[in-house]
Amino acid sequence: MKLVIDTNVIISALLKNSVTREILLFPSMEFLLPEYALEEVEAHKDTISKRSGLSKEEIDIVLSVLLDNITIISAAEIKDNLTKAHRIIGSIDPFDVPFVALALSIENDGIWSNDKHFENLKGIKVWKTAEILKLKGIIILKTSESI
Repeated sequence: MKLVIDTNVIISALLKNSVTREILLFPSMEFLLPEYALEEVEAHKDTISKRSGLSKEEIDIVLSVLLDNITIISAAEIKDNLTKAHRIIGSIDPFDVPFVALALSIENDGIWSNDKHFENLKGIKVWKTAEILKLKGIIILKTSESI
């Protein structure tokens, strides 16, 4: 399975050791991320540090481990689909345009996001964390907050 991941997935995995982090480390799955998302993570690093209790250096280490299983896609590789992506989601959330453009640019099985902005996208499957766990046959005994 190959999924485009939204920034909220990365941030969730940085905030705490959760099932989201575990999924990102599954060797049987491939993840795609537009390079723009790394800028977004960097912009929120202070908040991530405060909420997670990790130093910025520790966040960089966790991010580095996560990125071992994530392919970063350059802006050049998605530019041909930016206009179409903007028509699809730009009026809802312009910050989500690169993720939709990536989903339109490279063969994949959809976008992994828990963001409501992605609901009801036409022609693009959107996966919630719970759906991925169910697909992988993983039963979680934690509360939904840990997802």
